[in-house]
Amino acid sequence: MHHCKDYRRIHSRRDFLSTSALGMGAIALAGLLDPVNALAATSINDAVAVLPHFTPRVKRVIYLFQSGGPSQVDLLDYKPQLLKYQGQDLPPSIRGTQRQTGMSAGQKIFPVVPSPYSFKARGQSGHMISDMLPFTAQVADELTIIRSMYTEAINHDPAATFIQTGSQQPGRPSIGSWVSYGLGGENENLPSFIVLLSKTSNGQPLYDRLWGNGFLASQHQGVKFRSGKDPVLYLDNPSGMDSKDRRRQLDYLNELQKLQKNEVKDPEIDAKIAQYEMAFRMQTSVPEALDVKGEPEHIYELYGPDSRKPGTFAANCLLARRLAERNVRFIQLYHQDWDHHGQLPQAMPTVCKATDQPAAALIKDLKQRGLLDDTLVIWGGEFGRTTYSQGKVTAESFGRDHHPGCYSIWMAGGGLKKGLAYGSTDDFCFNVAENGVHIHDFQATLLHLLGIDHERLNFKYQGRRFRLTDVYGKVVHDILS
Repeated sequence: MHHCKDYRRIHSRRDFLSTSALGMGAIALAGLLDPVNALAATSINDAVAVLPHFTPRVKRVIYLFQSGGPSQVDLLDYKPQLLKYQGQDLPPSIRGTQRQTGMSAGQKIFPVVPSPYSFKARGQSGHMISDMLPFTAQVADELTIIRSMYTEAINHDPAATFIQTGSQQPGRPSIGSWVSYGLGGENENLPSFIVLLSKTSNGQPLYDRLWGNGFLASQHQGVKFRSGKDPVLYLDNPSGMDSKDRRRQLDYLNELQKLQKNEVKDPEIDAKIAQYEMAFRMQTSVPEALDVKGEPEHIYELYGPDSRKPGTFAANCLLARRLAERNVRFIQLYHQDWDHHGQLPQAMPTVCKATDQPAAALIKDLKQRGLLDDTLVIWGGEFGRTTYSQGKVTAESFGRDHHPGCYSIWMAGGGLKKGLAYGSTDDFCFNVAENGVHIHDFQATLLHLLGIDHERLNFKYQGRRFRLTDVYGKVVHDILS
């Protein structure tokens, strides 16, 4: 009988199950080949639950990410007892089973190197802060220093990806994207998530996926503002087109895209429409927000001489304050140059000079404008550095390898106990001794300050509910005011 007459055939239970299995397999394959459209057919993410989940302590975040791994023992974690172990092999009992990079794993000895810099008690808080950070020392009483951060990642890219996205594997949404997805923006004329990169040629590469939206709608990705004539690429109208022409073009395009959405049911079309509209509004709002010509002289002096040089960390800190004034939800600054495997005594003063004054100035500037109380400022990298030297120690120089076992960050702003030092490390600054704060704990606490329960902010993708903190993380309530 010809297969076209198969409809007359009486199907058994076995036939039904076998053909159904093939059908389910085809659906699964379609999802793998085209996950966006597969998601569109099954998504339950059309609306986020009512947010914030509870009263937020802050409205916005400025994250000063120090790429490369600043050395905690030279900046924020004072260990004077290391002096008596100078040059000695780090005891195996201290080193334990912690992973080492391939750059130092083959060393026969791991000579302890105390910090060559002096530390002093600063402000009423008594924070012990290195002389390498004299301006940060001036705002010590505003800081909440966490000295017990730790992570599993030991190399730069997975470590930076981990703290920015909650996973060492690329492809997940970044912190700023999760915040944008959950809370949206407060300024309809500017993106809710903006990224500023220091103009530098040193350090580890920074990939756009660190501020990417992952599987969230593309309107939640970080928008990178560049220094120079065109801060956002392709934002200006082409020659011969004015704003009225652009508005008319967008209106026609929106009508076409809405028709397309009715046919293909692709949720990304709404994101595209939103992005086109945002780009149109940004043609006016971006130049105004980035125009620092009207800033008074004392503000330039506050942020330091580099604040007049577009693309520097100082200039970006000044821009971050201007964006905070305009209620941008998440502002992320990236600065490199902290990867000191060798020549640390020569490199550390340079990078501290470039970043110390602007970071402290940002806190002072926000405070004098009444913005610090509802802003969270974060300073820190993806991991710390070893207290032993990578390679040989000379009278002039030494280096430090990556160290995920413990490191320090500082935070300032609303909802925090000012002047608090939280957590501690052992005498060798190699292991967490008390109150460890994991990457996921840090992320959970950041979201909590914004009024978000990290366990309830999730997104279903390819059959699984994802969240920034994966299945881990706890809010560090001890640092909250």
